[in-house]
Amino acid sequence: MIIFRYLFREVLVTLSAVSAVLLVITMSGRFIKYLAQAAQGALDPGVLFLIMGYRLPGFLQLILPLGLFLGILLAYGRLYLESEMTVLAASGMSRQRLMVYTLAPAALVALLVGWLSLSLAPLGVARSEQVINSQDALTEFDTLVPGRFQALRSGSRVTYTERLSEDGRELGGVFITELRLSRDGDKQRGISMLVAEKGYQEIRPDGSRYLILENGYRYDGQPGQADYRAIQYDRYGVLLPKPEVAGELTERDGIPTATLFGSDNPRLQAELQWRLSLPLLAFVVAVLAVSLARANPRQGRFLKLLPAILLYMAYLALLISMRGQLDKGRLPMWLGLWWVHGMFLAIGLLLLYWEPLRLKWKARRALKESRP
Repeated sequence: MIIFRYLFREVLVTLSAVSAVLLVITMSGRFIKYLAQAAQGALDPGVLFLIMGYRLPGFLQLILPLGLFLGILLAYGRLYLESEMTVLAASGMSRQRLMVYTLAPAALVALLVGWLSLSLAPLGVARSEQVINSQDALTEFDTLVPGRFQALRSGSRVTYTERLSEDGRELGGVFITELRLSRDGDKQRGISMLVAEKGYQEIRPDGSRYLILENGYRYDGQPGQADYRAIQYDRYGVLLPKPEVAGELTERDGIPTATLFGSDNPRLQAELQWRLSLPLLAFVVAVLAVSLARANPRQGRFLKLLPAILLYMAYLALLISMRGQLDKGRLPMWLGLWWVHGMFLAIGLLLLYWEPLRLKWKARRALKESRP
């Protein structure tokens, strides 16, 4: 029991550290993407952390199996290098017993991943989609920040306001510039600039919104030419376009797992098998990690890290590829993703027992050759 607690603690500590680093890296990249959309006015900056919180279970369901895999590799690799595994083997620790001990943290991770993939992740996706869809009601006016140039329509339109009232309804010192493109959108026909002392938003009965500018000028012309046309106006209306938020998720990602059971739709069945595959992934990578963690003290524990990561990437890539084949109906549902798990489980067991089998075969051959 002391050995079990020691190995359990070593794996969990390394797993937690590796998963925390991977989570920070993953969330940082995604947060930067959402932040760029907020800077363009497509998202309200106030909902960024809310969206990231809803997406957290989806990140963790993929990070935890990888964290478990690397945690076992690093923790057991250190024990091999410091000859602790040699001492444990001398005291009666067999490979089978080590594998059984390792399945305990794997079961804990599998339960957590199952909870995330079957319950929390779909709920988080549905909530994040609700937040993102609510951003469709926003306009350029709603996302303006005083003193900052804001680009919309892939940079073809730039808006600036010097002042903004506390209730966000009135602007002061407004500047708008927009490129006038051809109908096919690949040629620039000119540029229009609007300058106004103040402005406010007006909602029409059909739901369209306009920015009404007062006491300003409009300039139209071609960059590089001196034939600009200037028009002074007392009141001018500008149609406010709705910001476009780039979608990353599909409709099925937010469907509750209970709805997927019993469905005849191949795409929903593929989604169900994918969610069930993630907890199984934790058990299979545990077998692979125990097999690959054995290291020679002269080699170092990082020698097998690169091929181990490549093997994990091949495993996950094959799962994703077969998921796509299920979506298209090119694989029978009874076969699904299960054969992928079975194949890599067989690889893990082969690696685990390869060395004892090889020594056993060598001993038998030597015994046969020694006989007269």
